[in-house]
Amino acid sequence: MPRSSRRNNKTLPQRNGGGSLPGCERGRILRARVLIVGLLGVLVLAVVLSVYLVNDTSSGHVSRLPAVDLVKDRLSHKPSKASAAQIRRLASLVDSARLWETHLQPILIERLPGTRGSLAVQQHIASTLSSLSAGWAIDLDSFQSPTPRGQVTFTNVIAVLDPTAPRRLLLACHYDSKILPPDPQAPGKVFLGASDSAVPCAMILELAASLDTQLKSFKQQKLPVTLQLVFFDGEESFEEWTDTDSLYGSRHLAELMAKTPHPAASPQATTLQAVDLFVLLDLLGGPDPLIANHFDNTARWFDRLISAEKRLHRLGLLVSHPSEQTYFRKDVYLGPVQDDHIPFLHRGVPVLHIIPTPFPQFWHTLDDTEENMHHPTVENLTKIMAVFLAEYLGL
Repeated sequence: MPRSSRRNNKTLPQRNGGGSLPGCERGRILRARVLIVGLLGVLVLAVVLSVYLVNDTSSGHVSRLPAVDLVKDRLSHKPSKASAAQIRRLASLVDSARLWETHLQPILIERLPGTRGSLAVQQHIASTLSSLSAGWAIDLDSFQSPTPRGQVTFTNVIAVLDPTAPRRLLLACHYDSKILPPDPQAPGKVFLGASDSAVPCAMILELAASLDTQLKSFKQQKLPVTLQLVFFDGEESFEEWTDTDSLYGSRHLAELMAKTPHPAASPQATTLQAVDLFVLLDLLGGPDPLIANHFDNTARWFDRLISAEKRLHRLGLLVSHPSEQTYFRKDVYLGPVQDDHIPFLHRGVPVLHIIPTPFPQFWHTLDDTEENMHHPTVENLTKIMAVFLAEYLGL
């Protein structure tokens, strides 16, 4: 009925004896029919859509997290809080003999990209992770890149605990060594890069080994976040450090991950977007490291490292550790550091850079050897990282 008729208070015409309906009644019936047809259309559409979704999920992986939630869930991620008993247990799992003898020794060789030494270290890392019960998905990411020394083959070693998880905590180091001129006094001596970065590699392998049982159980729970390990090749420059002569492996992988779909999160997501936090270990092994916080947006995770160090100290689980806060300090900052995190940082990935500043005195010298490593410090840092990982993942 037109609005003007209501406003003028006109009465409705009565039905005629011949049975024909006035315009108002015909309009009502017509609208009712349109409404019924519309409702039937919506119902049919809903049925078709439900059938499509059932077929889609039965033929492939069901996403556990929509892409729009990746950033929100990263920012709102809450770690667990380990009890004193749990911290003692985690610290007891770190095996110093295994770290130094099983994990580190095979890495303490000259391991320039594209050489036999590099291949041997790749195989050591991959075989170590393959031997664990957690069931890592391991990928050797090989590629070629021009360098000042010509075309070189590089290989990143990548291990993901659960590739189907929407989000990832990424723990990384680099395993290549640097070309240094020979010492005239010791012409056969080569650069072994114990702190740079054989020890960080061994620490990560020990973390995977010591937490193996917990990581296996964690993986079986199919939670929204998983652990990814990356051992970068080609961090060192061949000559002088430049944007093109350095970070070969991390530049390649950051670009690759930015292009790789991650359907575990959504059809639009990439594996780079899946990274909650990029934790990079470098130049660890010397005595008395001072590790500062480099990025405000990951300050809360740096606080977790401080907290882990303090709690381990109070429980008497750290050796040669004079005060509660010996390594991790928020009140000191000595400027940014160029390292494997840069290509990820430039793409918006949150970074936690665990590196001492100033650098060790033996940095980029032939004295960066196992003999100059401080065993208690390395073991202490490994225990701190074990607590950090366990709390972040909720092991």
